[in-house]
Amino acid sequence: QVQLVESGGGLVQPGGSLRLSCAASRSISSINVMYWYRQAPGKERELVARIYSRGETFYADSAKGRFTISRDNTKNTVYLQMNSLKPEDTAVYYCNKLPLGPWGQGTQVTVSS
Repeated sequence: QVQLVESGGGLVQPGGSLRLSCAASRSISSINVMYWYRQAPGKERELVARIYSRGETFYADSAKGRFTISRDNTKNTVYLQMNSLKPEDTAVYYCNKLPLGPWGQGTQVTVSS
């Protein structure tokens, strides 16, 4: 059973960038789809992006053009590069191999001036 640990969150000013990492406890090469979700205070969890084993990607409208999801199967890690960050991006970010839980600890991203 793979466990996933998110990291890389922090405080950043609007317009800044962060790179989130999702480290897996074992190989992810056989996992077809990996997801990034986020949950802002007072809001439901929402899909941010997903990436398939062959590199195809999907982005929510809110992330399109600003975020880039990638995966390095040799390092058992999924990444989320976030550029041009907005205060609306403030949330706890989670990665998963399923579109539903169980969910890990997540990593906090705060965008504020």
